[in-house]
Formats: sequence, C-alpha cells, structure tokens
Amino acid sequence: MESLISQLQKFIPFDASQQSLWISIAAIAFNPTAWNIVARNEHRNRTLTRNVFGGNAKIGCYFLAIMIFSFGMLRDSLYTRALIAQPKKAILPQPWDTVVPAALAIVGQIFVLTSTWQLGITGTFLGDYFGILMDSKVEGFPFNVLRDPMYVGSTMCFAAGALWYERPVGLLITLYVYIVYIIALRFEGPFTDMIYSTREESRRKGKRSEVEAKKDL
Repeated sequence: MESLISQLQKFIPFDASQQSLWISIAAIAFNPTAWNIVARNEHRNRTLTRNVFGGNAKIGCYFLAIMIFSFGMLRDSLYTRALIAQPKKAILPQPWDTVVPAALAIVGQIFVLTSTWQLGITGTFLGDYFGILMDSKVEGFPFNVLRDPMYVGSTMCFAAGALWYERPVGLLITLYVYIVYIIALRFEGPFTDMIYSTREESRRKGKRSEVEAKKDL
C-alpha cells in the first residue's frame, strides 16, 4: 500500500498523512454501499415499513430519502475539508481555472436536480425497493441523454471541486467516485430490473386469468 501511494505521489501531489483524506474516501464508499444494503433488506423483509413505520411504505421511503440526502451532504462536506488540507497546485490556466469548474458544477447540478424532478422523491430514493413502483420508464431529460444522469452529475461536481480549489488529488478522488458508482450500478441495475420484471410478470398472469375467467363465462 505504501509503495502504491509513493508511486502515485510522483504524479499527483497529495499528503497521505492527512486523516481527512481517508475519512472522505471512506464516506464516498459508505453511502452507496449502505443504501443498497438497507434497500435490499427492505425489499426482502420490509424492516422499515413493518417494524418502524407501521406498514406505511411511503413514510419509510421518505425516511430513507432524508438519511441519503443528509449523509450525502456530510460526504460533500468531508470531501471539501479533505481538499483544503491537501497541497495546492494550478491545474488550469486563467480564466479556465474558474470557468471550467463553474460549468462542471452547474451542468452537474442540472443533471442531479432534473433527475430528481423527473423521478420524484420515491423514484429518486429507492422507492421501488419499498414496493413503490413507477408506472412507466422515465424518458424525458436528462434520461434521454444519459442512462444514469444523477451519478454522472455527482461525479462532475466532485471534479468541479477539485478544479475550483486547485487540488490535483481531487481529480484522483473523482476517478475513485466514478469507479464506486460503476460498482454500485452493477448491483442496483439488475436488482431494479428484477423488481420491475416481477411486476410485469404478475400483470401478465393477471391478464391471462381475466381472459380465462371470461372464457369460462
């Protein structure tokens, strides 16, 4: 591990002795991992819905949404604190050193906010794991230009922070964020597809039953 850090420091200046760096890295991995575990448990066992919120799936989903949003804000705060504690070095020439990060932040936030607008609270914050399914696939902006606009937008904001504060290690962390999101999607995507496939199969069985019942009449 030390040799890998030494090799990286030859290309990207960063202070590995800063505890804030490792706390930030841990927080970035914690969020999608924890929420996937909680949501999968909810889908299988309905722990929050039954044991905490008296069978109200929507309130359970809103509770998880508050937790995800709060921990996301904490993660961003820890990331900013970690950046400030790291060596500073110019990455882009003027005026691009402010124009590029500002543009990345604005576009990234547009992707995040418009995704939330299109999906709604329950669609954004894993409502399908609570049994709150969307009627149809969302195909409007930004989903008509990106498959996973929330994750792309979030990654862009991490890159914007690195460029704005002129901390090269932030770009390395941004790459790490992107990898964490890709891994999370490998678990989220197929599981979500399974939930909706199960619903469609139930609908097809229901329609067949209706047709057979009419024939019997």
